[in-house]
Amino acid sequence: MEIDVNVAAPGWRRVANLENLAKECVRQSLAASGAALAPNCEVSVTFCDDEAIRALNAKWRGKDQPTNVLSFPTPGALERKPLLGDVIVAYETVAREAAEQGKLLRAHAAHMVAHGFLHLIGYDHETAAAAERMEALERKIATALGFPDPYADDADGPAGRSELN
Repeated sequence: MEIDVNVAAPGWRRVANLENLAKECVRQSLAASGAALAPNCEVSVTFCDDEAIRALNAKWRGKDQPTNVLSFPTPGALERKPLLGDVIVAYETVAREAAEQGKLLRAHAAHMVAHGFLHLIGYDHETAAAAERMEALERKIATALGFPDPYADDADGPAGRSELN
């Protein structure tokens, strides 16, 4: 799988080796999910700012506000898609959430990439059962990356759910 990483906002420079982190998040997410993908498929991960994600959120979801992560899967059968889609992560929102929740910015950014990638391969959190399945995978991915459980009450500090999309 080819993983294209674009760092489009200067705030993200605070996260060391962000490109490698993003690629490892995608690889671990794929491994944890066991999804069957098209050979040599591609995924794009963009690290932007709140202004850019707000514009995307307004255009594609009708919500004129920033959010932490957006996923744009390409249509078609997963195992036949040469391009899985795009994951977009916003710096200011993710940094604010990490601070509010007492998490490391690096860990929260990794969680957002994993969360976004899982959306690309068909996971969602529209029902309680679907949310439990997705959160279980996110916990497994975080552990594989060496980060605390993103949903645990004591994972780096006070618990709190982010506005995951």
